[in-house]
This record gives sequence, structure tokens and C-alpha cells, in this order.
Amino acid sequence: MKTEGVLGGEPRIDGTRIGVLFVHERVEGRGLEPQTVADRHDLDVADVYRALAYYHDHPDEMAMIEGKREERRENAESNPDVATGPGDVE
Repeated sequence: MKTEGVLGGEPRIDGTRIGVLFVHERVEGRGLEPQTVADRHDLDVADVYRALAYYHDHPDEMAMIEGKREERRENAESNPDVATGPGDVE
């Protein structure tokens, strides 16, 4: 599901603020089991598999989202006036 104004309009699990990319990063990036991700985030394991299927069914869209995130990360790192985490806020 995508909703403008929720997670920047990125695809997410319906009824949550948990994004498809987040699920992919946990399962395929960190090697967590889908059931572990489901348990940690109070999800049905089927939702985790649906998110992974969405990720692989929409490679161009997901690559665009990943590119935008990387661009924001690089901009934040090069601009000392941008808060990137709790340690940056006084």
C-alpha cells in the first residue's frame, strides 16, 4: 500500500508505517528470518512475504527509493547543519 504523506509515499505494509524497503533490509540485507521480523514488529509473517514479493516485483521503483535515500544520506553527511540522529540535537 502507498499513501501520500505516510513514509513519504513509499510502499508499506497495509495498516502500518513499516515500509517494504525496511522489511527487505531486515530479511535480505541482515539475514533475519521472515518470522523473526514479523515477531519483532507485530506483523503476520504473510505480510513480510508480501512485502518481499512487492520489492522483487517492482525493481525499478525500489531502486529509485533506494537512490533517493542514499542521496539524502549523502546530503546530510555533507551538511553539518542537518540533524541525522539524536546525538545531533542539543
